[in-house]
Amino acid sequence: MDTAALVIIERRGRVGLARLNRPRELNALNPRLMSELMEALGDFDADESVGAIVIAGNERAFAAGADIRDMAGATSVEMLKRDPIGYYDRIRGVKKPVIAAVSGWCLGGGNELALSCDMIVASETARFGQPEINIGVIPGAGGTQRLTRALGKALAMEVILGNRVLSAQEALHHGLINRVVPVERYLDEALELAEQIAQRAPLALRLAKQAVNNAFETSLSEGIANERRAFYLLFSTEDQKEGMAAFIEKRSPEWKGQ
Repeated sequence: MDTAALVIIERRGRVGLARLNRPRELNALNPRLMSELMEALGDFDADESVGAIVIAGNERAFAAGADIRDMAGATSVEMLKRDPIGYYDRIRGVKKPVIAAVSGWCLGGGNELALSCDMIVASETARFGQPEINIGVIPGAGGTQRLTRALGKALAMEVILGNRVLSAQEALHHGLINRVVPVERYLDEALELAEQIAQRAPLALRLAKQAVNNAFETSLSEGIANERRAFYLLFSTEDQKEGMAAFIEKRSPEWKGQ
């Protein structure tokens, strides 16, 4: 039995890095890998010394999809009991900012994993798609929903129904990702972005992320009301007092996460 870690955990300053480690399978997502990833994300989320998180694959593939061998013979009841898509709900529950560093193939469940993150930094070789239609199913981990919100109906239909694969530049043009960099820079770029974000006030980061995500799930009036409550709530934190004092005194703030 292969006992090598399927997710390699590192710390880079205030950034937690989780690297998918099934290179021969192009980081295909199986239950063990997803379980290890969820454990890593949970540990990073609970660690006050970590301010942001990066999920990465390797240069050839972020993740080429779910491991089809693991589910090919399953029945509906078996899939319901296994609930492999439940892992994606746990990603959504991570309170700290999560950045996907994507190079090479980012397909199916791999694309849905990237879409579950808050931001995506891609290499020039990145390719994004949802090829589930080719094997008789549809995206099941949010692909039909998140992709449509990001791309719009027409292009999402072409990707999901027509197996169109988007290049990194196309993904950038349509707002699916944040930036495109040379392949040798993609991970460093993601880590630098994460480190920059991790320097901000932790509670403000948490509430800002929550407010942006709420914009996709509530009406405008509800979203504005939620934003206002979060804004006022932050005035009861030590970090707000420190941040504004530091601004007035022209010095760098020292955040406590309180």
